[in-house]
Amino acid sequence: MPDNPLDMTGRTVIVTGGTAGLGRVIARRFLEHGAHVVVCARREPDEPVAAAGREATFVAADVRDPDQIATVVEEAMRSTGRIDVLVNNAGGAPPVETATVSPRFNEKVIALNLLAPMTFSQAVHPVMSAQDGGGVIINISSVSSIRPTPAGAAYGAAKAGLDNLTQTLAHEWGPAIRVLSVMVGLLRTEQAHLYYGDEAGIEAVGGTLAMGRLGNPDEVADVVLFCASPLASFMSGASVPVHGGGEVPSYLSASTGEVTRYRPGSKP
Repeated sequence: MPDNPLDMTGRTVIVTGGTAGLGRVIARRFLEHGAHVVVCARREPDEPVAAAGREATFVAADVRDPDQIATVVEEAMRSTGRIDVLVNNAGGAPPVETATVSPRFNEKVIALNLLAPMTFSQAVHPVMSAQDGGGVIINISSVSSIRPTPAGAAYGAAKAGLDNLTQTLAHEWGPAIRVLSVMVGLLRTEQAHLYYGDEAGIEAVGGTLAMGRLGNPDEVADVVLFCASPLASFMSGASVPVHGGGEVPSYLSASTGEVTRYRPGSKP
C-alpha cells in the first residue's frame, strides 16, 4: 500500500453530474487529492469546478444518451489514457403523486437513476478491465432504495435497482473492477429548504436521525474518496450507508410506552 493511500495523483476520475450539488463536492475532493477529474452535465457551470489550484475538465453530456456517454469516456482517455474511477452521481427526481404521474415521467426518472449508470459503467468497462490496476465504479444511491418513498416511487425503485446492479457487476467484473454504492441519507444542501421548509423544519427533520442532524455533502465525498482508494481494496458489491444512523422508527413517536422518552437529540 502506498504511503498515502488517499493520494490520487496520476489517476483519472469521472464524476457524472459533477458541476453542482453533491457531485461538485465529490469532484473537488478528488481534485484536492491529486486526481485528474472529468465532470459532465447537460449545461456548463457558471464557474469551473476547481480545488487546490486545479480545475476539472468539463464535458457537456446528457448521461441518458449512450453516444454522449461515449464522448465523455473519449475525453477522459484523451487526457491520460486511463479511467481509474467512475462516480455515477447524476440523478434525482422531483416529488410527484404516484397515482397521477405520467408513464413518460417515470421512464425519465428510471433512465436517469438506473439506466444511465448502467450504460456509463458498460462504457468504461473495456478500459478498466484491460488496464493495470483495474478500476472502481461508485454508484451514488439513496436511503430511498431501502425504505418507502412516498411521492417518489420511480426514484426509490430505480435506486433499489442501482444497489442490485452494484452487487451484480461486482461479481461479473471482479476482481479487476470493484463496484460499490454509497447510500446517501438526508443532507443539508442549498436546496434543503425546498423539501424541509425553514431552518426550524430543517432542524426538526435532522432530529429524526440517530446523529441528530442532517449530513453535509463533504461527509459523503469523504466516503466516496475512501471507497475509491486502496483502503477499501477488499470492498466490492456493497452498499455503504452514509445516513447518520437512519431515521427513527415512527412507531416510537406514536407509542405511549416508556421507550418514547429516548428520542433523537434527547438524553436518557
